Amino acid sequence: MKQEQLELRPGQSTELLKELHILTRDGRMNQDSRRKLKQVYHLYQFVEKLLLELPAGGEGATLADHGAGKSYLGFILYDLFFKQRTAGHIYGVETRAELVDKSRELAARLGFERMSFLNLSAAEAAGASLLPERIDVVTALHACDTATDDAIAFGLRKQAHFMVLVPCCQAEIAGCLRQNKALALSRTPLAELWRHPLHTRELGSQLTNVLRCLYLEACGYQVTVTELVGWEHSMKNELILARHTGQRKRSAAERLRAVLAEFGLQGLEPLRYPGL
Repeated sequence: MKQEQLELRPGQSTELLKELHILTRDGRMNQDSRRKLKQVYHLYQFVEKLLLELPAGGEGATLADHGAGKSYLGFILYDLFFKQRTAGHIYGVETRAELVDKSRELAARLGFERMSFLNLSAAEAAGASLLPERIDVVTALHACDTATDDAIAFGLRKQAHFMVLVPCCQAEIAGCLRQNKALALSRTPLAELWRHPLHTRELGSQLTNVLRCLYLEACGYQVTVTELVGWEHSMKNELILARHTGQRKRSAAERLRAVLAEFGLQGLEPLRYPGL
């Protein structure tokens, strides 16, 4: 076996890896593609463990991938996990019609029959009849700004067992902090944390994810926050894993409201954190 192929899994589709530009057209793997494959495997391992926790070891599992883009994750998951099983379905949700069309064409060419690609936003997908009433796993990788919140709302509505979220470009709360900066500076010295524009952006991003974690806990999920090792090319590598327990935490809801009040963000509660 060639050195370039040593990292491939048994039965893995080389045609798929060529389409995803992980393998070159002649089946070789350069340093850049090795890094891509390492990243994909790293993320796959997180999701695979969750799928195996589902009834029957993930047989018949449903997964919705929001902000799917070129559906790298969906295709790899299907190739390495769903293809080996007789049931289960992956739904790729993406707003760019041209990417949806390309993913549909690739799935048809590879014979990945239990993959569907929907030209919808995460918010639209929550009520779309093209998706089932229940979804086992929700993923959203680098879904920009409030699209991650929409993916969380989707997961809550679909009673997802697991959510896997890598937030990106969290701008909404930073904008709110910016608007209220003068009032905050007169009220508390803590406003120095976001007085400078760069700090406003960074604090807004951090605060957004903290509030998302509290909201998930308040809605009955156990939350783990870690980072995607090997994604050094991206500063947005925070990974939020949420596992449904059904035990809503009142203390998390109280802390969420307290944090919103401390930063003057109470107006976001009915919009982003309903049902507390």
